[in-house]
Amino acid sequence: DGTPVGCLTPYGYQPDEAVRLAQERAAPHRFAQPLATAGLQSRLLLLEELYGHAGQDVFYAGELDFLHQAREELGVSVTMEELRRLSRLTVDMYYEILSRTLPPELGFRRRTIRPYLDPVNAMFSLGYAMLYGNCCVSLVGAHLNPDLGMLHEGAGSLVYDLIESQKATMVDRTVLRFARDEVSEGDYECGEKRCYLDGNFSARLVAALRDSIDQSRIDAQVHILRDALLTNAEFHVLYW
Repeated sequence: DGTPVGCLTPYGYQPDEAVRLAQERAAPHRFAQPLATAGLQSRLLLLEELYGHAGQDVFYAGELDFLHQAREELGVSVTMEELRRLSRLTVDMYYEILSRTLPPELGFRRRTIRPYLDPVNAMFSLGYAMLYGNCCVSLVGAHLNPDLGMLHEGAGSLVYDLIESQKATMVDRTVLRFARDEVSEGDYECGEKRCYLDGNFSARLVAALRDSIDQSRIDAQVHILRDALLTNAEFHVLYW
């Protein structure tokens, strides 16, 4: 269902000691703040693009103002707890707003945890798994620890940090197009335990996601992070 289960490294692989120490000693807030802000900004840009194409208001009263205000608050938040709280809140709002742009018969209301019971969540899961893999390869190649994040915590946390601002452009736009224009009843089967995507439909979606996931931009973001850790260079987030 697209959940990462591990990472393979070359035989005899040893991480660069200087990179390891720099990552372990880094102040998380320095990186978490721009990561959280860019994640929200990238989603706002996609929502405003959808608003322009939908021909109708996809926002409830006050939602857009709240998201813009949250973006400003992320830029001045001084605690990790507040950064993470605001980030989670705005991500939840984003998916609920997205649901209003999709056919109601698909059953998508919000982003859920596995197992996924509707085809849209299943498509998001597939796309995010592909994006995760591309980013993880780049991080390991740069001798960065994928499990030592700044904004997120736990296994794969640094991968989740870096893909947060790339999801809207590299995955969400493609999934939304498939959900609106490409999917039909025969392309998925939903039961009580999970929703299965048809093999042919999945293959078409994977091909489209391969085109939309930009490895060069992921690599560039990883290099920016590595340089910021090693040389104290400015850290900034690429998106859109």
